[in-house]
Amino acid sequence: MKTMRKIFAILIAILAGTAATASVAGSFSVTPVRLFFEQRDRAVAVTLTNEGDTEIALQADINVWSQDAAGVDKLELTEDLIVAPPSLKLAPHARQVVRLALVTPRDVSRQMTYRLIVREVPEAVPQKETNVQLPIALVLSMPVFITPPTAKRQMNFSMTRSASRTLQVVTENTGAAYAQLRDVELRRNGQTLARFEGSNYVLPGARKMLALKAEGSDVPAGDAELVVSFDDANPQTYRVTVP
Repeated sequence: MKTMRKIFAILIAILAGTAATASVAGSFSVTPVRLFFEQRDRAVAVTLTNEGDTEIALQADINVWSQDAAGVDKLELTEDLIVAPPSLKLAPHARQVVRLALVTPRDVSRQMTYRLIVREVPEAVPQKETNVQLPIALVLSMPVFITPPTAKRQMNFSMTRSASRTLQVVTENTGAAYAQLRDVELRRNGQTLARFEGSNYVLPGARKMLALKAEGSDVPAGDAELVVSFDDANPQTYRVTVP
């Protein structure tokens, strides 16, 4: 059981930052991959599709999504939202709409963040009389955002170095809504010195450290610019000092 839980955690972490219009895990897909409740929405819909040639069983649940002081994701089952239906079977190439309904009052000052986790539930397959083969259950994790109209991200950036001299960006979100970083470039005099490529969420009140990969030799100390691309395709420039 511990091994299976570890596999679930790894798969969720890998898929947490995806930004495509659909996610695929082996034999099933989910669309969309990010769910936003508009101001008047009491429910939103997602479509689950069986991409394979055999029937599959799926289970869905909702977790409160937070990040600790180190920026590590924390998930906790919640009844703030309900999923209908929470479990289902899909015939080959069939699809079904699943709805998420909000049943708790909205926070008017701060974004509420959750994750919808959909996992395949394979049945144990008898292999021998004394052995049972447990197939790996594939998992997809989709962020769910419930945002008040005035909630915005507010990002602060600074630079530090690890014990091994790796250059790191300290990211801190002091705002009331998430930030998703898509690309971070450290520049000086128009030249890119180091960069981070990937997709990272920084939730309200959270802090993360991102390791930069130098373009050439070690980056010398001094003033520089940090050009950050977010998921809204609106890059912003911040003044930083390289230690």
